[in-house]
Amino acid sequence: MKKVLYTLSLMMVFLISSNSLSAQKFGYINSIQLLSELPEISTADDQIVAYQKTLVEKGQAMVSTFEGNYQAYIQEAQSGTLSAVQQQQKEGELALEQQKIQEYEYEVQSLVAKKREEMYAPILEKVRNTIEQIGKEQGYTMIFDSSVGGILSADESDDLISVVKTKLGI
Repeated sequence: MKKVLYTLSLMMVFLISSNSLSAQKFGYINSIQLLSELPEISTADDQIVAYQKTLVEKGQAMVSTFEGNYQAYIQEAQSGTLSAVQQQQKEGELALEQQKIQEYEYEVQSLVAKKREEMYAPILEKVRNTIEQIGKEQGYTMIFDSSVGGILSADESDDLISVVKTKLGI
């Protein structure tokens, strides 16, 4: 999410330029605040959480199976019914099973990140287009993102968050 917000912030900083050098008009927006108030972000987050939950449930099933197999191995090993070769074979199977669980954990992280990017991309594009449109309609030379804190001091400029929120319907 931070990467997405940072990218959006950079895009906002360089969005609008004007042909007029004498009458420059600057505005700013807090992209983190804006995104946190977008209903589409909440909906996307809910869908991402649901998606992640289904993936985690599969992982938990894998862990439960592993634990059952491990307990069965321990009982067999303690009862003395396994030869040394059978014990090594079972330990190898358990190690392979454990490795698959770890690989799945990495896959889940990757899938969730991909889903997040997929869900956020159209929302961020809509926000970026809205900001560009407002910049053009209202003659802004530049619109800055105040959430990244890149500007330490500046003359007064316009806070455009209410204009953008109105245009986005929130």
